[in-house]
Amino acid sequence: MKLVSLHKNYKSLIVKANKGNRKAQHELFEMFAAKMMSVCRQYMKNSQLAEEVMLSGFLKVFTHLSTFTAEGSFEGWIRRIMVNESISRLRKEKKLVFTNETELENSLEHVAYIETALAVDEIQQLIDAMPDGYRTVFVLYAVEGYKHSEIAELLHISESTSKSQLYKARKLLQSKIKKNNIHYGTH
Repeated sequence: MKLVSLHKNYKSLIVKANKGNRKAQHELFEMFAAKMMSVCRQYMKNSQLAEEVMLSGFLKVFTHLSTFTAEGSFEGWIRRIMVNESISRLRKEKKLVFTNETELENSLEHVAYIETALAVDEIQQLIDAMPDGYRTVFVLYAVEGYKHSEIAELLHISESTSKSQLYKARKLLQSKIKKNNIHYGTH
């Protein structure tokens, strides 16, 4: 029942927040801040920067609230803003660098799944250690579910660059996980 009442409140909160009601804006922020912090953290190497990006994203959410058409989910709309804000920050800091495209032996090849004894935070550290270009494409594709054509458009790169970056990111992550599994005595 609580979920139903929360969903009903979205509409009225959005209307109130759009009119500048600070309490409604605060309630919306409280509802989505933790999830959106998680989204931003996937792109940013540290929590402080992720928090800055999230707050900047929420500023955009509230200044552009009138553009929300309610055709999709409100959470999805906010999430998209957070992803775009994260990418904009990486671009601004000139951290989105993509390595030269190379022919892949088999661009459709999927890197095998590896059983791992690593905890989620250890995996996040491995992802954080990736070059920004690899990490951004990896998160957009593997976590956010974007297609290569969408990633290419969003990042202003070719689809083949997107595929190449994903391939390289997966190979790098796979080798680091294997290395850590050996370190932890897991095969």
